[in-house]
Amino acid sequence: MRRNGPLALIFHTIFVIVMVAPILVVCLVAFTPEGFLSLPTNGFSLRWFRTIAQYPEFIHAFWVSLGLGALSSFVALLFAVPAALAIARYRFRGRDALAALFLSPLMIPHVVLGIAFLRFFTSAGLGGSLAALIIAHVIIVFPFALRLTLAAATGMDRTVEMAAVSLGAGGWTLFRRVTLPLILPGVISGWALAFIQSFDDLTMTVFLAAPGTETLPVRMFLYIQDNIDPLVTSVSACVIAVTMTALILLDRFYGLDRVLAGKGDAGR
Repeated sequence: MRRNGPLALIFHTIFVIVMVAPILVVCLVAFTPEGFLSLPTNGFSLRWFRTIAQYPEFIHAFWVSLGLGALSSFVALLFAVPAALAIARYRFRGRDALAALFLSPLMIPHVVLGIAFLRFFTSAGLGGSLAALIIAHVIIVFPFALRLTLAAATGMDRTVEMAAVSLGAGGWTLFRRVTLPLILPGVISGWALAFIQSFDDLTMTVFLAAPGTETLPVRMFLYIQDNIDPLVTSVSACVIAVTMTALILLDRFYGLDRVLAGKGDAGR
């Protein structure tokens, strides 16, 4: 195995520090006992974590973000899986144009999408509704679900499918027992990436969210417009803790290599 040279190790070290340092600073500030953002602090306290309980709108926004991300990612996968299989397997007129159309939300700035969605849903009488928020999130996370599912479908060994068909497997049985298990790492990776994108989106969602449908990033954005205290850092630290716990459980029961790199059991 070829080892990394000194320059590569220095680059990797700097890269990790740049990525981790802001997260570490946010977590340290969350434990300050002061009433303002300060680092270093005069000690550690859980004051701002207890303060979260006094703002139930943060907790409500967290559940809205969680449900919105899970639902929009699931709906996006319902369309992404057949689209990926069709693009990967068939050569038809307009195939490249169709693939470009599916991936086009990646090329449009979210602020432009937010204004366009606001205009469209207001004209359709859906302004400020949860349905409008779900539809908009499905559209923006669909390319993420499609790309990873398409990668899995393109690299799939079709001889297994041909063997199943030769043994008499029907269309639904073939998909459920052969095709879906083969592309499952790509499907799960697509769902996870789509969920993260939906949960984290602020730029587009801030145009569509209304009281009662505010997501957590929108609620935090509105809070820091009027307040400068460590409450937002404590909320961020809780989200980081939940994310790390989810990744540890995912790695423990399924394996991050299978989700993020698509490695099978043989690669573990």
